[in-house]
Amino acid sequence: MSDAAATHGEHDEAAHLAHYMKIYRTLVVLFLVSVSGPFISDHFVHSKALVLVTAFGIALVKAYLVCAHFMHLNVEKKFVIYMLTTALVFMFLFFAGVSPDIMEHRGRNWENVAAREETASALKEQAERAAHPGEHEGAEHAE
Repeated sequence: MSDAAATHGEHDEAAHLAHYMKIYRTLVVLFLVSVSGPFISDHFVHSKALVLVTAFGIALVKAYLVCAHFMHLNVEKKFVIYMLTTALVFMFLFFAGVSPDIMEHRGRNWENVAAREETASALKEQAERAAHPGEHEGAEHAE
């Protein structure tokens, strides 16, 4: 192999590595955003719907990046669309299947007693703090 061909091969390898590192860094940033989203929402926005939309949106972008680049499906565009559509359909089926259980404290044939009691306890504690402001500040810092 000539020196020119070896240099060209090394350049291709470096370009591939740089491309994959860029995708990897993007995935890490999206992961950090999806993990920090609920914490930021709890302190600033207070919207579970926004957290869900953001989390599922980021999941779709990450799924696309992984399918298109790491699974080498970028040469087969129609398969990426099929896989992304299939993943989206399964995600919505999963959400539709579990949402009745996680969004309510009771259903037709079940009741989540622990969640109901925890909610009642949290509401009672919040009412006590509102009735007596300043008394519970030391307890928060002691935890």
